[in-house]
Amino acid sequence: MKIPQIHFPKELSWLVFNERVLQEAADTRNPIIERVRFLGIYSNNQDEFFKVRVAALRRESIRERNLQGTQEARKLMIDVQRKVRSMSEEFDRIYRDIERELTKKKVYLLAEGDLSEKQSAWLKDHFRNKILRHIVPILIGGNRRLEHVLEADISYLIVQIQAGATINYAVIDVPARVPRFINVPPDRGQSRNYFMMVDEVMRHCLDEVFGGFFTYDSLAAWSMKFSRDSEYVLSNDLEHSLMKKLSDSMKQRHRAEPMRLSYDRNMPQPMVEMLLEQLGFEDLDSVIPGGRYRNFKDFMSFPNPIGPRLENPRMPAMKNRRFGTHRNLFEAIDLRDIMLYYPYHRFSHFTEFVRQSAFDPAVTAIHINIYRVASNSRVAESLIDAARNGKQVFVNVELRARFDEQHNLAITEKFVDAGIRVTFGIPTLKVHSKLCVVTRVVAGHERHYSLISTGNFNERTAKVYTDFALFTSNQDIGREALEVFTFIDYSYRQPHLKHLLVSPINTRDGLMRLIQRETEHVNNGRQGLIRAKINNLADDGIAAALCEASQAGVKIQLLVRGMCSLKPGIPGFSENIEITSIVDRHLEHARVLYFHNDGNSDLYIASADWMTRNIDERVEVTCPIYDPVIKAQILDILDMQFNDNYKARVVDADQTNAYVQRGSRPRLRSQEKIYEYLEALERKTE
Repeated sequence: MKIPQIHFPKELSWLVFNERVLQEAADTRNPIIERVRFLGIYSNNQDEFFKVRVAALRRESIRERNLQGTQEARKLMIDVQRKVRSMSEEFDRIYRDIERELTKKKVYLLAEGDLSEKQSAWLKDHFRNKILRHIVPILIGGNRRLEHVLEADISYLIVQIQAGATINYAVIDVPARVPRFINVPPDRGQSRNYFMMVDEVMRHCLDEVFGGFFTYDSLAAWSMKFSRDSEYVLSNDLEHSLMKKLSDSMKQRHRAEPMRLSYDRNMPQPMVEMLLEQLGFEDLDSVIPGGRYRNFKDFMSFPNPIGPRLENPRMPAMKNRRFGTHRNLFEAIDLRDIMLYYPYHRFSHFTEFVRQSAFDPAVTAIHINIYRVASNSRVAESLIDAARNGKQVFVNVELRARFDEQHNLAITEKFVDAGIRVTFGIPTLKVHSKLCVVTRVVAGHERHYSLISTGNFNERTAKVYTDFALFTSNQDIGREALEVFTFIDYSYRQPHLKHLLVSPINTRDGLMRLIQRETEHVNNGRQGLIRAKINNLADDGIAAALCEASQAGVKIQLLVRGMCSLKPGIPGFSENIEITSIVDRHLEHARVLYFHNDGNSDLYIASADWMTRNIDERVEVTCPIYDPVIKAQILDILDMQFNDNYKARVVDADQTNAYVQRGSRPRLRSQEKIYEYLEALERKTE
């Protein structure tokens, strides 16, 4: 059943999600440094959106045009461009407001005209000593086309060199090797904090770059950045390894079609036209004027010169006390299942799990999926140590993890050199599951210890992303998890599954069965309730099943952080569906599914979102929670999130992003409340 009235275009829905991030930059309840950093997060998200989603939409538009078919993609592209321009204007407004608020805190972002003579002299000296060595201008002209010279996603200054009526152009990339924000000494000892973006420093010092080489009357510079389509195609050459094919295919990104041009809106029109021609932009491409600064993602690491009062209060990751009361982690897991919730809990419990596995004499084998890992990953180093200790180590590396391909290629080489057996999954399916299974021999029998997570085994993201990680010695789950690894290695061998839902094998059927069961309960006069916390909902089949359940009277509550193509609250279709979204200091990443089942509830954690790609086109794992204590704790956490009245937004049919109304209820900011809740639980177990 496909009901057009209940669907919202996923590309526009994604922009609505990023608009929620922009709301956090505007929210004066947030400390000012956090607001600045949300501008950086928004900008980083927007860059990826164009490289991935708009690029795909553009390809579809071209296909429609060539086939003389419907122009649905073209129409959607126009709607996307309109929304992006509106958000860009809002971004500039918020940035100006934040600049004013920073000034009140005695933090100043200097422009070229704000400098005193003393500061100007200091900057020129700093530029000559620290920055100039990294700058080599590219002169525009001759047979060189910028499309073949410039790199995507790098901020550039386009310099106008004017001598009389003659105008020439040059390009300077803003060097990545120098700090983004230059701390400029105050003049005459004021108690103020001055920062200048390196772009502005370069504008101020253009004469240091071009003087002595060119004759000119004036120099001026405006910023620009462009993006390319991030898609690549793996060759079908059977004689080449997947690593070789991927390495060759990655080069396609450097030659891919330009996708978006963003530039300083004050740039002279002749310069804009020159860029459009040199970069080969067509009418389908997004050309977006904006402010002076083009690389706002740098604001994710904006410095705090004053102290904690300008940032959110610290929430130090806590230890799980149950791990600390046993001689090793395996004894703790044998006693009962253990659940961690990052970033509230320490990720180091998992790195310690792998470290102990690397030298424990009882351990015979380690199986793990690698999708995204941190640079200098302790997990990777422990796996290498395990191989050196003679353990059988099986690692599936997803080489096609978008934007991490080069990193995963490099880590694969390290694994292979260490003698680890490395697999690369199934050619037609990305492996997105988050599994680690350690096999030990205990009293002469094999025993499996599983870690099933909703997020990657990544030390860096575990400090920011909220994710559940289940440690269990349930042997049924352990055996099925190992069957998933066998399926990845030999996709013709279908696993026998009674507990796990595994994409693309039984996830869709399993979800449909669970949703239908709630409908049957309501039809039989009993209660029906579904609660799900996911990142994205963009699957027509799941949306239709939820609407059918809603029409039967099943109450459905969803927490959807990102894209949501289902329109809730439409009479006759989705009136019993309520959807909210939380954007706060941590990125909500955990996937949790709850089905009431007439009081005998089922609870799952999952690596998969409710998207077609996660259900049908990837290897994903959804795992039941059997431990009653952990189950109760996760349900308590869900209650806090569904009752958030501070950072939660209502996802309505028009996706207007209105905050949930608090009314007379006490203030409840779920991320703070969850921290307090888990802290109290850990104190109880001391």
